[in-house]
Amino acid sequence: MNATLKLGTINKLKIDRSSDHGLYLVTNNGEEDVLLPQAYVTDKMQIGEEIDVFLYTDSEDRIVATTKTPKAMLGEFGLFEVVDTTDIGAFVDWGLSKDLFVPKSVQKTPYQMGKKYILRVAYDAQTERLFGDSRIGRYLEHDSASMRHLKVVDIFIIAKTPLGFKVIANNLYEGMIFSNEIFETVNIGDHKKGYIKKVRDDGKFDISLQPIGADREAIDRQKIITLLNDKKHLPFNYKSDAEVIKKMFGLSKKSFKKVLTSLQNDEIITIDDSGITLK
Repeated sequence: MNATLKLGTINKLKIDRSSDHGLYLVTNNGEEDVLLPQAYVTDKMQIGEEIDVFLYTDSEDRIVATTKTPKAMLGEFGLFEVVDTTDIGAFVDWGLSKDLFVPKSVQKTPYQMGKKYILRVAYDAQTERLFGDSRIGRYLEHDSASMRHLKVVDIFIIAKTPLGFKVIANNLYEGMIFSNEIFETVNIGDHKKGYIKKVRDDGKFDISLQPIGADREAIDRQKIITLLNDKKHLPFNYKSDAEVIKKMFGLSKKSFKKVLTSLQNDEIITIDDSGITLK
């Protein structure tokens, strides 16, 4: 890979000159340049200006720039749909004009047109190309000691299991969200914020979609107050159905009742048979 142009990531490059094909961008030292095709050029772009672009290779393996952001960049995971298959591999849509190649050697089973697969965007040093890799495990770390400082992580939902959903946290760690702790819609391929409940001895996380402890209660309180600021009265109380509470507030009935008691004790709301009212 070029030492100054970082393939598969966002680069800040300076607009050096224009051509019939687009704008040529250069690195800070001016030693390397790359084309931003005319399709991505706007009237606001000026010679000498620095812009953020994503770098990848075109059909002739030349490094090119785009102002578009792919579904996942180098080192990230994503859910990709297959748009073409060949004898040597498959191509998946990653949001750019050129599709991402997935070699047959890294496919767990032969890919099928129209189906979606979890992949990591990787780099092949021999061919100097980006590719999609389904061998997720080889990219994950399981050193529990180095993970214990983490409290909040970015999670990517990769699979549904009888226990809940498997996730990848911070593109490095494996985790699980348990079904009985999910109070919102979750789908494979979703990106969400997660809160670490426990680091297991096998180097995997138990993760919650809600903040832990006092932080969680503060957020739950504000969620109800915000709804009441808009409507003043909500037809919910301690006797409301758990599924209805989950759908409306994204809370378990136990958490909902705890928040109601807290708000009532602080004289922020009143509760009666008709529901809750903001004072």
